[in-house]
Amino acid sequence: MGSINLPFVVFGYGSLIFKPPPHVQSQISGFLKGYVRRFAQKSHDHRGTPENPGRVVTLIHKEDWDHISQSDAFPNEDIVWGVAYTIDPAYEAEVRDYLDYREKDGYTMETLDIYTVENGEEKIAIHDAYCYVGRPDNPSFIGSEALEDLAQRIWASVGPSGANKEYLYCLANAVRELAPTSYDSHLFALEERLLKLDKLALEG
Repeated sequence: MGSINLPFVVFGYGSLIFKPPPHVQSQISGFLKGYVRRFAQKSHDHRGTPENPGRVVTLIHKEDWDHISQSDAFPNEDIVWGVAYTIDPAYEAEVRDYLDYREKDGYTMETLDIYTVENGEEKIAIHDAYCYVGRPDNPSFIGSEALEDLAQRIWASVGPSGANKEYLYCLANAVRELAPTSYDSHLFALEERLLKLDKLALEG
């Protein structure tokens, strides 16, 4: 008997939510356990420059984040919702190359279980989906920053893919639409601060 090739499923928790990969056959919303999503990764190539890097999200093991940051304003509230994309097998190699290039600035591919809720109960929707994670030992990992400083950095940064704040606004809007219980207090607190900065700039 020949081996069965499992489908290539990639989980998006950042820009992949609002800018999906090509050749998607199907997609479902789901969430992770044991991780937090934080703007803890420098972006030199998309939402910033080498001289003035922006900030983008990465996944961090909850235990690692607790060790890194004792000042996180929201240590226990957030669940990381995102989208799991099943890729057309005919284009798997092409999409892998595309994602490897898109996520080249410090991200490593890992496999994770994706959860969903059915009839009020949690269950695993997909075993071992692929996901790009910026581990704390990668050179672009910046760790925890004060929320006000982080908001100012995101608000001011611009890169080849556009303004850093547009990345955050798109992500916040997309996360809200994933599920009734999809909520990210870190993301939404930053969004609130950026909107205030926009208002101040208009008034100034």
